[in-house]
Amino acid sequence: MVVVGIVAVCVVLLVLAFLVPRLSRHPERGTQRTLGAGSRMAGKAPGPMGRWLRKPFSTSSKAVGRSGSGGRKARGRMPF
Repeated sequence: MVVVGIVAVCVVLLVLAFLVPRLSRHPERGTQRTLGAGSRMAGKAPGPMGRWLRKPFSTSSKAVGRSGSGGRKARGRMPF
């Protein structure tokens, strides 16, 4: 269920970044801030469990960043 949610957020950010590149930065930062908070909280678990629990959040944050930058990059390549 969480994976579907992250994929949906990435798709929305990709479309938003393609259509309105300047306005897409705020939702992207908000999503990354939320995922960063989850990552920090998961990282407080003791031992290797903290790293294991943190990994899905950091991977999702990278995906959100790539989605937004990919949409802006594609918009920059458009001929008009």
